[in-house]
Amino acid sequence: MSEQVVTNYLVRWTKLSFATLLVVYHIALIFSGLVPNLVSRPLHMALILPWIFILGAAVSGSFLKVSGWLLAVVGIACCIWVAIQHDYLSDQYGSLQNSSQVLIATVLLITVVEGARRVIGWPLPMVALCALLYGFFGEYIPGEFGHSGLPLASFLGTLTIAEGGLWGSLTGVSVGVVSIFVIFGAVLNAGAAGKGFMNLATAAAGRLDGGAAKVSVISSALFGSISGSASANVASTGAITLPAMTLLGYPRRLSAAVEAVASSGGQIMPPLMGAGAFVMVELTRVPYTEIVLAALLPAILYFVAVWVGINAYAKKYELKSVTKSDLPDRKDVVITTGFFVIPFTVLLGGMFVGNFTPQYSACLAIIVGLLLLLVDDQFIFRLRDIGLRLESALLTSAKQVSMIAAIILCASIVVGVLGITGLGVKITSLILSGSGGLLWPSLLLTAIACLILGMEVPTTAAYVICVSVAGPALISLGLEPLQAHLFIFWFALLSTITPPVCGAVFISAGMVGENWLKVAITAMSLGIGLYIIPLSMIINPNLIRLEQMPFLALVAFFQVGAGLIFISHGVIAIAKWWLKVMFISLGTLLICLPLVIS
Repeated sequence: MSEQVVTNYLVRWTKLSFATLLVVYHIALIFSGLVPNLVSRPLHMALILPWIFILGAAVSGSFLKVSGWLLAVVGIACCIWVAIQHDYLSDQYGSLQNSSQVLIATVLLITVVEGARRVIGWPLPMVALCALLYGFFGEYIPGEFGHSGLPLASFLGTLTIAEGGLWGSLTGVSVGVVSIFVIFGAVLNAGAAGKGFMNLATAAAGRLDGGAAKVSVISSALFGSISGSASANVASTGAITLPAMTLLGYPRRLSAAVEAVASSGGQIMPPLMGAGAFVMVELTRVPYTEIVLAALLPAILYFVAVWVGINAYAKKYELKSVTKSDLPDRKDVVITTGFFVIPFTVLLGGMFVGNFTPQYSACLAIIVGLLLLLVDDQFIFRLRDIGLRLESALLTSAKQVSMIAAIILCASIVVGVLGITGLGVKITSLILSGSGGLLWPSLLLTAIACLILGMEVPTTAAYVICVSVAGPALISLGLEPLQAHLFIFWFALLSTITPPVCGAVFISAGMVGENWLKVAITAMSLGIGLYIIPLSMIINPNLIRLEQMPFLALVAFFQVGAGLIFISHGVIAIAKWWLKVMFISLGTLLICLPLVIS
């Protein structure tokens, strides 16, 4: 064997070993009972650092490689030290006691910020650095936005050795819930579930007008509900749907826009909603099942508006359906659909029938998903193929858990500083005073803040930061906590299709070779529900009360749905300006009717 072959073999098995350790650790936590937070959360960080800096990193240059190894090694050592010393550290009440502990705290913060930078670039780490600088030097800022000064030992200690900052509730969500559902999604996609998504979508909508676009909508909604990433959704489902739409003669700007809009909607589609639903559980203390039911009708409305838009474009461009020869065989549809229906049934049954926690139910679904990896969609058992599917599930799990954890850990620094310094309360007061204590100006300011922040950081991080500063203001103005959180979460998603920074649009436009701005304009018209539905939740709160008031929730659903249909049809399908204004006005009136009546 050549030296290169041996090296590749060692690298592959090293990755598999670390991935297996990460997956087994997170699943074992669910079954092991209570583990102290200052043990489970630092070990979570220790397990992701190799993937951020070494195993999953695509770096060039000796400096980045050497620094990556150094940060991984010292970061892991510091995390393990915190876990080992957790009893002793708990008695320090967040105050560092010597210079060695100050050094460890500094190393942890540097490791988290640099790790996030390597995963997602500079924007979120810059926000975290600004927060840290505020903590260090905010006492020199005059006026109400300064603070009274924080002892270094107390400030760094609260962030790094107490159950706040790095080891706070957000990281707890990453450890105990998000990681499990990421593993669940990776297991599903390693098997035939991904093919099942596409087959079901094609069978359901392929023969309709604009069928290829509607296949993209359904498959992206299904896939996005477990991936939680608009960009990942575009890259995966778009690799199939975009060429199909192009071959059928769809305008490139439309096909790219459809994929971007549909993929963005996956992040608001229950039951998983990416990491957002679980973070929302932690921040609101509202049960997960209630959040899922509250988010269901608005998510369906979003895709209804997209569907109406596609119908309008289908008539405008005479878009073709999927050819009969390209439709999947009915037997294949049934078989491949089972590969995701069975694990999802176990997941939902565990939560809604067995009354298990979401993470315990997900573990049961993972076990079922792993059993399904033993065969392919032809029910053929091949040992080599099983190994490859299992390897794919493990490696994908490790990479995605590490990426999300890096983001959440970095966002935890920001949230920690907001709490320690009281800056969050001050910004809340600013919003209230800037809006004159009125709800709708406050909503406007919050929406703008979400859009701006969402351009720079991932949706979940943007939601966490915005809700930390704006959530209390909106709640104090009369919104229910879940209303405020869902409003902010939806608007944090705007940047996926809204210029100037629209990640999902950039990816889909690049995949079809179209000007991104043209795609963005079309995506904004197709995804108009993303701008309107959050406002509808405020105007008619019954829309998110499916669990408490199912009848009134359905009434609100049909009312808002009718308004969205008028608006979407008016924006896309109607050319005469006066008729366009009439349709949009009628739709707006329908949506605003509860506000007028009250």
